[in-house]
Amino acid sequence: MNDLTEEQAAEALQAAAAVLLTTGAKTAAAAAPAPDETWPLPGGTAWVYYGEGNQGLVRPVLMADGFNTGPSDLDLSWEHLNRRGYPLLDELRRRRRDVVLIGYDERSASLLDNARVATAAVHRALAERLGGERLVVGGFSMGGLVTRYALARLETERIDHQTGVYFSWDSPHTGAWIPLALQAFAHYIRKLDDRFSRQINSPAAQQLLWRHLSHWEDKPGPSPLRTDFLDRLGEVGNWPQLPRLLALANGPGNGCGNGIRPGVKAVVGKGLAVSGTDLRTQSEGDERLVAKLRVVTVPTREVRTSGLPDIDGAPGGTLEGFGVLADALNKLAPVLGFAVVNPIREHCFVPAVSAVAVREPSSHGDLYLPIDELAPEESALDDFVLASRNEQHTLITEELSGWLLDRLP
Repeated sequence: MNDLTEEQAAEALQAAAAVLLTTGAKTAAAAAPAPDETWPLPGGTAWVYYGEGNQGLVRPVLMADGFNTGPSDLDLSWEHLNRRGYPLLDELRRRRRDVVLIGYDERSASLLDNARVATAAVHRALAERLGGERLVVGGFSMGGLVTRYALARLETERIDHQTGVYFSWDSPHTGAWIPLALQAFAHYIRKLDDRFSRQINSPAAQQLLWRHLSHWEDKPGPSPLRTDFLDRLGEVGNWPQLPRLLALANGPGNGCGNGIRPGVKAVVGKGLAVSGTDLRTQSEGDERLVAKLRVVTVPTREVRTSGLPDIDGAPGGTLEGFGVLADALNKLAPVLGFAVVNPIREHCFVPAVSAVAVREPSSHGDLYLPIDELAPEESALDDFVLASRNEQHTLITEELSGWLLDRLP
């Protein structure tokens, strides 16, 4: 074990499943039902399911996919939206609404590129629609931003998208969060296996993340790609103006966090290959340690940050980012000494204030804001709902689904 080389470690890491953060179902228990129609789109695909009793597209609900790496997967989308919680797709169809699931050829591509997929789906839905029912258009996580931009741009171009309702489900309107310790580790092992680093540095990730690292030694900040995307969003008015704007959040509105304390150890190396590695939750203050990094033969390096809030424990939709990394390393542990302990598995991924667009997640006060006490005009949205507790990002619950279904025309 002491003689393990970087070449051997690289070979083993690259042969194993990639460490990739996912915001939906990781595996599908069964295949999705066959769609009534499949629409090839420029840069993507849409899968169409007619509502009960409909012989074509009558009351379309267009739902755009979220972030991951690689092409959208119909089976995983169906698993996440219909089997892992409340059966939202079944209920929509029971109410005679047609479901149009919008997928991308590459989920980590630029949001601007995938907005073209959503735009093409809107045009196709209008061309295929029987009657004059206005569309419902939205998405989950990244999909809410993709469709937000697509509809706003159509309006700027004076194209009638005929959308009555726009919705976003736990979408990071003011930014998402991947702990800097995880980002730094991804880049630190880049020369051994660059797949995790490439996901963090993908165009979509850079546009979504409130603070980003492109290299483990960088200072965290907004990526230039994020700044450009926000500028482009501003050029089309930031929001579509014609539809009713709705948002759903998987975090609560009472200001109560998820219980994860700042500055505590989340992933700690125990095997010889990663002994010295120590990934921590984010702390407030200056020169705060967030990571110690050591893999195989290199010396231990430290990553410190200043001026950031205690965001991992904030109210909002959670992601098992620390747990995904720990599970992947522990699968390699018996042979290569990558064993870690994992006291903290999850972290806040989309703060509640971001999901309902009332604040940027820039301070403790903003993150832990009691949103329920705010005046309605604090948000650009027409209406929004927050979960009664902190729960998994984009978890499809009866509580949130019922709220959305009741507000569809």
